[in-house]
Amino acid sequence: MPSRQRPVGTVTRGTTNPNRLRRCDRWIAGPQAWRLRRSVTPPVIVDLGYGASPTTAVELHDRLRRVRPDVQVVGIEIDPARVAAGKPLERDGLSFRLGGFEVPLDSGARPSVVRAFNVLRQYPEDEVPAAWALVQERLAPDGLLVDGTCDEIGRRAAWVAVDARGPVSLTLSLRMGGLERPSDVAERLPKSLIHRNVPGEPVHAYLADLDRAWARHAPQSSWGARQRFLATVAEVRERWPLLDGPARWRLGEVTVDWAAVAPREG
Repeated sequence: MPSRQRPVGTVTRGTTNPNRLRRCDRWIAGPQAWRLRRSVTPPVIVDLGYGASPTTAVELHDRLRRVRPDVQVVGIEIDPARVAAGKPLERDGLSFRLGGFEVPLDSGARPSVVRAFNVLRQYPEDEVPAAWALVQERLAPDGLLVDGTCDEIGRRAAWVAVDARGPVSLTLSLRMGGLERPSDVAERLPKSLIHRNVPGEPVHAYLADLDRAWARHAPQSSWGARQRFLATVAEVRERWPLLDGPARWRLGEVTVDWAAVAPREG
């Protein structure tokens, strides 16, 4: 039965738009798809804090059914009115319930992925570790929390992947059309990093290095922004521990080891 404890968290603004989280969904259904396929039972995926509209949970279910037809997507919201708005859209493999970072699921259920987008961005930075820890306790053994932020229509996104042991990676995902420089994503960094984009912090150095390489490879623009981005990231890989390759870079996406960009102590 669902937990009867009071939901942990606060109501957020709830702003959302159709297709806003497509970049993260593509990553979950791509490099992280093994987490769904490995599950012996139907994998549970949580859309935590989906907002005023249940659209992103519906889209997540549609996309992940291509990976595992029996996937169970659960939209969790702390606002009862938002849960009520989702109820008419429930179907086999898609449900909505009241809750927060305690991730209330049926007894024994542990999610393979918890996607929390544009949620912690609205919290104080010092509350992030406790929220992560609470979700981590609920994850399946190979589970992952995806704590991310994106702009209003999903052109720029960034997310931290957190497993049971702690943060694993930072992913940046950018629409290359109209991109002036990779650091345009800076205002969409997750809460754990957004205030650390200052000189002396690793994430600032990482974005600056991407920008410098982007500027050096300006001539590649003759063949399109994708070729310029590929050349940019290939150069940066010589100095930073990237965890992906050209197949993801072609999508405007790049993932770096968290240890390389983690905030400095103090």
